[in-house]
Amino acid sequence: MPRDFPRSRRIEDQILRILNDVMRVSVRDPRLHDAIISSVKVSRDLSVAWVYFTALDPEHGRDDLEQAFASAMKFLRGQLAAQLTVRHVPELRFVYDDLSQTSRAMDRLIDDAVASDMRKEDDSGESG
Repeated sequence: MPRDFPRSRRIEDQILRILNDVMRVSVRDPRLHDAIISSVKVSRDLSVAWVYFTALDPEHGRDDLEQAFASAMKFLRGQLAAQLTVRHVPELRFVYDDLSQTSRAMDRLIDDAVASDMRKEDDSGESG
């Protein structure tokens, strides 16, 4: 019978919580003050963690954030080693998460489609 909450999921949640706390309190790089960790996925053997991040300000440059995370990687991994409850701290791979930008674009498309339908209904109601 499979577990409802596997170990990898617990590790992902721990990494997410720890990294967000560290970024909020301990990181000195001002480029990272505008970033949040949105999710974490770990490999089956827990050797690699893909850390998905996004910018709070959509105008913030993706390249700047990627460089900032690359330069802060050793520090963040060290903080994980101090607080994480695993024997081997996973290698961190940072991935930009553009879900918020994609969802904003989808919202705009939906709003445009609804407005277009409303205009069509108004036009057909006036002529009929």
